[in-house]
Amino acid sequence: MPSNAGTTRLVIVESPAKAKTISGYLGPGYVVEASFGHVRDLPRNAADVPAKYKGEPWARLGVDVDNGFHALYVVSPDRKQQISKLVKLAKEVDEIFLATDEDREGEAIAWHLVETLKPKVPVKRMVFHEITKPAIQAAVANPREIDRDLVDAQEARRILDRLYGYEVSPVLWKKVMPKLSAGRVQSVATRIVVERERQRMAFRTAEYWDILATLAVAKPGEGPRTFNATLVALNGDRIATGKDFEPTTGRVRAGAGVVHLDEGGARGLAARLADRPFTVTRVEEKPYRRRPYAPFITSTLQQEAARKLRFSSQQTMRTAQRLYENGYITYMRTDSVNLSETAIAAARRQIVELYGERSVPPEPRRYTGKVKNAQEAHEAIRPAGDNFRTPGEVAKELSAEEYKLYELIWRRTIASQMTDAVGSSVSVRIRAVSSAQEEADFGATGKTITDPGFLRAYVESSDDENAEAEDAERRLPTLVKDQPLTADELAAQGHHTQPPSRYTEASLVKALEELGIGRPSTYASIMQTIQDRGYVTKRGQAMIPTFLAFAVIGLMERHYPRLIDYDFTASMENELDEIAGGDHAAVDFLTSFYFGSTNGAGDQAIAHAGGLKKLVTENLSEIDARSVNSIPLFTDDEGREVVVRVGRYGPYLQRALPASVSGSASVSGSASGEGEGEEGGSQGDRAPIPEGLAPDELTPEKVHELFLGGGGERKLGDDPSTGEPILLKSGRFGPYVASGERKSSLLRSQSPDSLTLEQALQLLRLPRLIGVAPDGTEVFANNGRYGPYVKRGDEFRSLDSEDKMFTVTLDEALALLAAPKTRQRRAAAPPLREMGNDPLTEKPLVIKDGRFGPYVTDGEFNASLRRGQTPEELTLEQASEMLAEKRAKGPAPKKKAAKKAAPAKKATAAKKTTAAKKTTAAKKAPAKKAAPKKATSTPNE
Repeated sequence: MPSNAGTTRLVIVESPAKAKTISGYLGPGYVVEASFGHVRDLPRNAADVPAKYKGEPWARLGVDVDNGFHALYVVSPDRKQQISKLVKLAKEVDEIFLATDEDREGEAIAWHLVETLKPKVPVKRMVFHEITKPAIQAAVANPREIDRDLVDAQEARRILDRLYGYEVSPVLWKKVMPKLSAGRVQSVATRIVVERERQRMAFRTAEYWDILATLAVAKPGEGPRTFNATLVALNGDRIATGKDFEPTTGRVRAGAGVVHLDEGGARGLAARLADRPFTVTRVEEKPYRRRPYAPFITSTLQQEAARKLRFSSQQTMRTAQRLYENGYITYMRTDSVNLSETAIAAARRQIVELYGERSVPPEPRRYTGKVKNAQEAHEAIRPAGDNFRTPGEVAKELSAEEYKLYELIWRRTIASQMTDAVGSSVSVRIRAVSSAQEEADFGATGKTITDPGFLRAYVESSDDENAEAEDAERRLPTLVKDQPLTADELAAQGHHTQPPSRYTEASLVKALEELGIGRPSTYASIMQTIQDRGYVTKRGQAMIPTFLAFAVIGLMERHYPRLIDYDFTASMENELDEIAGGDHAAVDFLTSFYFGSTNGAGDQAIAHAGGLKKLVTENLSEIDARSVNSIPLFTDDEGREVVVRVGRYGPYLQRALPASVSGSASVSGSASGEGEGEEGGSQGDRAPIPEGLAPDELTPEKVHELFLGGGGERKLGDDPSTGEPILLKSGRFGPYVASGERKSSLLRSQSPDSLTLEQALQLLRLPRLIGVAPDGTEVFANNGRYGPYVKRGDEFRSLDSEDKMFTVTLDEALALLAAPKTRQRRAAAPPLREMGNDPLTEKPLVIKDGRFGPYVTDGEFNASLRRGQTPEELTLEQASEMLAEKRAKGPAPKKKAAKKAAPAKKATAAKKTTAAKKTTAAKKAPAKKAAPKKATSTPNE
């Protein structure tokens, strides 16, 4: 698009990739440059605060809370060079177009650019939701002014998060552990994960049984000859299923009115039904219809990419960003399900081309969003342009990740404009009377799809991996009432109730979205933050809270419940939306939240509590650190309370003596001292918690194992030669025995459960002196990294068994040491498991056994299996994700060989004299006090 004659325009976007794409759509006279994201922000630490503000009481916040919440913005150090370049370009052009993203963050970046560049030429705002030539040309032709309401809303959000993070995080530093962080959304997200784990910890499983019948029709007509039916009622009473049991007791819910079959009851009933006639008592047929899913928004894209492609939220958004910047999809941060008329027309044309006229409904489909507080006015995420390119047309231009995500978006968009899937569903009841005259009712359901409609293009996945796919059919024979059937097989089958599933990144994003918490632009960063802060770890796709998260959330729930209340957090999003719409003043909102003034703005509960500032300062002394860092588990059979302590070196178990014996307070009682509360406290023994053990896995049986089976500390007896106790302990590298200063790891063939005092004494005598060789050299037997061996001086020889360390004689050892070393090259061990090709790179993946345990490799990158993962259970998707993270980090930097120091030259007499004078002066001068180290931790907002 040509510029006006003689006019030069500077177009500023966020990223170089975006700049490169856009510059190709603009004619001569346009200079397209990137800002590299945000150019200014609140100070990250004290070093960023300009000298003239360092003495201000509000400088640590970066916000002058006493003067209208004026924000102190500083140019990011890594942006200064680019800003200088933009300032220079701004002086050489006639007009500036700010082409940052069309959302609050983009609007704020545009405003910060104006404030930083201070241009003397006209500045206009150009907006677009896809990077295509028509969209860019339309944006240049129809610019607007910067929307100050959107800027105010983004600034209020930034200040709100800074106040929350900088005021609450120090409480965690003092009462839990240094360098922790609290955040308006991250703390709520952590609470959701912790609450789910608490439900799992409180869960008690229940067993229930039913009968699966394989039934056959006498004269098969249309459909299969046999089908399966499940026992659903006995003598008119419903058979208990998983929903009928209390999750915390494992007992049938009161008033459920169901028959709870155990194994004996189910097997007995199956035997009494054998060879009995079965009769169809009811057949109900209903039409089946399924409407297409709405086009993707940010959260649903992350959810489906996680389910179908096993992408993390960050991986999905990084890939989508590349697709957007290179002109393949529309803007990927949106909570709108709308499609433009142009997009609808493009989708309908393509459906006709690919699937035929019958697959297009008479009228275009339009969707209404269900997201609370939906704010952005964008379209849904869809392929860019007025004519969608099929995945096949772009395959050669995209990486494997980009192709898979583009195909997902394309299929979802196309499917959203296709016809319904239609068919029929059938529900059948069958009855048999047992030899004991019991009436047993069986049920079966079937589904037949006569026209798949949109399912030809797209089928949505489920978080429940056992759930049936939408396009799955269950065909039944043609059945009629009173039709006789025979039972080919009657199998009693047992079931166990299952605890609620852990959240995945996708389902956690969905939960936040349903609560109205967070925004499309923040979901991926929140998922990453709660992992980076050590609050959540991942096991495959599952998100597991750490005990550190339990301590932090416990503190917040007890002392600042409103700050992690779901409704309160969502209400703040509403307030920010009102600011963005020009219906609310940012200063009133921030004043109410921080100082507690009740002028109709902000949250009244926080306001009446005196505001955030008063809340976190005046009540600090009420927080007992030891109590906060103690997570009660249960009281064991001997009346001992078992708790998890969160300590500076990690969580550990503590088991107190019964109060009647110790005369002390409960282990979770108050103790004076801040921090972890590891020192002092109640009497009792301790055991470390192995890394990777999930909180819900600390069952009474597991705790007992950790205390007595090598996880804790157990006295085996006393050393008869020294009188010192011999203890069995668990350390970082496994179980070991200790007595006084002596320590020795258990052998591979030994188990902590069965270790005897005699075996422990043998271990503590290692290395064992076998005797003295004829040349006077001592000969030893010992256990090492590569197994048992004998040693004389610098000579080593391996022993063929661990027992030989204690029985080998001097003559046998000398004969071994005299024999020449055999350096047989070991053949490469076969892989533990071949997994197939990586879904992302198509390279074959195998699991191998390495020096530090099993690892998965594609021949170029290696990733060690995490704690709790086994080679047998690791899925291909998990392996692919682990290697993708390794590839993202790049190859490990090679260590540079240390340069040999050149031989020092002899100092001349003059140099020696000078050096001597300096040394003397240094000795006379008083020593300077070392400057205190600056805190490096910054609360995450």
